[in-house]
Amino acid sequence: MAGVLMLGAWLAPLPARAAVLAPSPPLRDYAIDLWTSRDGLPHNSIRDIAQTADGYLWFATWEGLVRYNGLDFTTFDRSTRPALADNGIGGLYVDPKGALWLSDSRGNVSRYTPDGKLKIWPRPAAVPEVLIPAMAMDHRGNLWMLFEGRGLAQLTPDGRTLYEAPKDDSPLRTAYTRMVIDARDRIWVGSNEGLVIRDPDGTVHAASKDYGLPAGFAWPYMAPDGTLWVVAQDCLYRLEGEALVMVHQLPDAGRLTALLEDRHGDLWIGTESIGVLRAGKYGIEHLSSGLPLPRGRITSLKEDAEGSVWVGANGGLFRLRETLFTNTTARDGLGSDYVRAVLQDVGGDLWVGNSTGLDRIGPERRISHVDLPTSTGKPPSVLSLAQQRDGTLWIGTANDGLYRRAPDGAVQRYGAEQGLAAGTVRGVSVGLDGVVWLATQRGVARVDGDRVVSPPGVPQTLTTAVYSEAGAVWVGTLEGALVLRGDQVQSLPLEALGGGRTVFGFIRLGDAMWMSTDRGLYRVRGGKLARVGLEQGVPVDAVFQLIPDRDGHLWLTSNRGVLRTDLASLDRVADGLQPRVVMTGYNEMDGMASSQANGSSGPTAVVREDGTLWVATAGGVATVDPRRLQWFRERPSPPVVIDDVEQDGLPLPWRDTPALKLEGGHRLSVSYVGLSYLLPERTEYRTRLEGLDNEWVRRGRQRSVEFIRLPPGDYTLHVSAAHPDGPWSQREAVLHFSIAPFLWQRHSVQAAAGALLLLLLFGLYRYRVHRYQTRTKRLTRLVDERTRDLQVQAQQLRDADRDKTGLLHQLLLQSEAFERQAREDVLTGLPNRRALDERLEQEIARARRGGQPLCMAMLDVDHFKKVNDQYSHGVGDVVLKQVGALLVRHARDADMAARSGGEEFCLVFTDTALEQAAQACARLRELFHGQAGWGGIDGLQITFSAGLVQLEDGDVSPASLYQRADRLLYRAKRNGRDRIEHD
Repeated sequence: MAGVLMLGAWLAPLPARAAVLAPSPPLRDYAIDLWTSRDGLPHNSIRDIAQTADGYLWFATWEGLVRYNGLDFTTFDRSTRPALADNGIGGLYVDPKGALWLSDSRGNVSRYTPDGKLKIWPRPAAVPEVLIPAMAMDHRGNLWMLFEGRGLAQLTPDGRTLYEAPKDDSPLRTAYTRMVIDARDRIWVGSNEGLVIRDPDGTVHAASKDYGLPAGFAWPYMAPDGTLWVVAQDCLYRLEGEALVMVHQLPDAGRLTALLEDRHGDLWIGTESIGVLRAGKYGIEHLSSGLPLPRGRITSLKEDAEGSVWVGANGGLFRLRETLFTNTTARDGLGSDYVRAVLQDVGGDLWVGNSTGLDRIGPERRISHVDLPTSTGKPPSVLSLAQQRDGTLWIGTANDGLYRRAPDGAVQRYGAEQGLAAGTVRGVSVGLDGVVWLATQRGVARVDGDRVVSPPGVPQTLTTAVYSEAGAVWVGTLEGALVLRGDQVQSLPLEALGGGRTVFGFIRLGDAMWMSTDRGLYRVRGGKLARVGLEQGVPVDAVFQLIPDRDGHLWLTSNRGVLRTDLASLDRVADGLQPRVVMTGYNEMDGMASSQANGSSGPTAVVREDGTLWVATAGGVATVDPRRLQWFRERPSPPVVIDDVEQDGLPLPWRDTPALKLEGGHRLSVSYVGLSYLLPERTEYRTRLEGLDNEWVRRGRQRSVEFIRLPPGDYTLHVSAAHPDGPWSQREAVLHFSIAPFLWQRHSVQAAAGALLLLLLFGLYRYRVHRYQTRTKRLTRLVDERTRDLQVQAQQLRDADRDKTGLLHQLLLQSEAFERQAREDVLTGLPNRRALDERLEQEIARARRGGQPLCMAMLDVDHFKKVNDQYSHGVGDVVLKQVGALLVRHARDADMAARSGGEEFCLVFTDTALEQAAQACARLRELFHGQAGWGGIDGLQITFSAGLVQLEDGDVSPASLYQRADRLLYRAKRNGRDRIEHD
């Protein structure tokens, strides 16, 4: 009974909390998890589901009884210990004392108690050898069993089985798989011919006609609150007094096979062929047919202690659980799941930009597509959204320019003809003055009437974000952040503080501007720059958008989910008053269809008028109501159970005794699990070993603990669990054990050992005196022998010194050879990247001192992978050697040719201006064209693409030359290859 009380304590707070803080969401917002035989189930047909007082879930299958702890399935069958009487489990029933009863396909019944003991009542000879699909216990403790088409039997508390065979014309001959016992100990049985009732006096009669039910198929269901329901054909009836009142009719549902009333009072309905329905405050809801759910008949429904609904089907097991996040996806009508921007307009509608255009979500989540004309006829990929106060909507796209949608629906497009640079428009910002600013492929721009113009002095580089406020425009690029104030352009030194380069978004919070970058968050306040990134506790590098909700939280979007924190914590870390920021992360386990929140577009998150947060992800739009956080934080802590106990890897019978008696000197391993099924992967644990240490030890998500060579004594292991951010469970798992002392640790043995030690010490004294006298005589003789040995060793040392000198000379020669190899490419014989870097450092310094020009070309062999794939890597190696030889032959003595990696080479032109270097590269290109038979292959033509740069004042290291040359090389590749690009 203690187990029942503990489970009651776990369950009792939930209904009130659910009613107050977490009303049931629409059926479409439940997360669905699916398990089949591929995930550890022994069979895909789940006949029945139960949950015992300790928190375990149990499933009846044709291949045994299955226990689930949230992470692993454990199967009990005829081959396990304890062994079942038969593998085909017909039904499950948890009695008032918390014991689990199970029936099988051969008429046997068994009881599994919380201490792990299994007792089997074999089928008596007079009882039919058929499936028992249902069991129930009356108020006198008799367990009633329904035999498939063969009547009823009861197992009395004293262990006797009393069988009641049905008459030939009895409706029990067609009994269905459902049976319940009401408060008056009447047994209600379902059958294909109608409802059957057995009265306490033993009278069995057909009851459908008495209760006004339609003829034919009917069966009963007893809700957890004691309400009796009856399913008759396509109708659901509730017993009120002594009358069955029809509550729901489901004319298109087909045959109804399972029923569940949850803690909200909603009814879950299993069907023969159309899955699961729910009847409640949202009407009759049906799970979408687009979900990957098991097909076929729904056999069982069960609500667990945490409010999740488990569904057994002929094709597997699935669960519906409430989650913090819900999703709007293509399944609901979006044009695409790949969403890049979300925006709420002045009328409260949500605009969603995705890879196939623009959608509008109106009241009750009605989705409509908005047409945007393009030159190709294909819908544009929308990257950014913004709205003016008059309702005008601005829409930035990937390749189709900018759209202006007036409040009346008229659409105007801005493209190259209007001055807009080709490529992406990743951000749109409308300032307080009504000016529309754009983040384009070629820098920041603004809309001026029917034209798009670029302000002077702004770098023409890919712009990723723009934010307009009074007196300033903040611009994010791939190379940092800029601030435009009138005609002045200020560059912010992000890279010098933590390495930030790409800026994804801006937001003004109080007197500070916060920037989301590829190296965390940056804050500008009072002209000072501060950073909060990976080193300060942000769990990811790249964050896309920072947005406050209406409950005081700050939310960050990233490629690894959504993060939550608060502004005070961020400010303390940025000010150096706190070492690490506290953040909570959310991902698919919290209901997000995809944890990848998109960036380089915007806005990627928006807080709507109702306080909900909507986030653009690669799996649709994820939605969270911050007000539900309180309910998730206050969920009851998971109960903990000991799962397994082993000594030196061998299992121990820990359930069979109140306290284990163990020998010392061994390794004791204890596995445990918190029985939470919502987020079992995030459950955290702590342990305390009473008798050794009274302090709790945090174990994180570790589900086992080991103790090696514990000292003798009595111990009690306590294990507690908690949800993330939640309290520790008061219901602990406890294991008592004792370690017996070794023989030498007993007091009597220690006293005898002390006396023996004294005798040994006296004998040792006498022995050492004798030995001292003997050793004195030997000492003189040994001195002479050792002196001779030392003279021999001295000569050996002198010989070894000569050998060492020769060896050092050999090592010096070998070191010089290694140094040469470290700067030389093995295949081509050219200097490698290391040698090239050293030479460039020298040449840059020399050019600075003498004021002489210096150029560098980066060459890449075109389509080299095709050479390897078509002719073999051996031919590719010959081609690389020929390229290296050609470069060396036609380079001046003062120049340098090097192989920087793969099919990439570099040429350094000293004392050479850009025009002369370009001519030299052009001659080299003609030499490539003129050489035939590359790699020994007739007709094989090799070309190259190159990026050529000249040393400028801003180039402070070889790295800056490489970067500039690499961008030009990329442009040469993009413009068709076999060409030389230079500034």
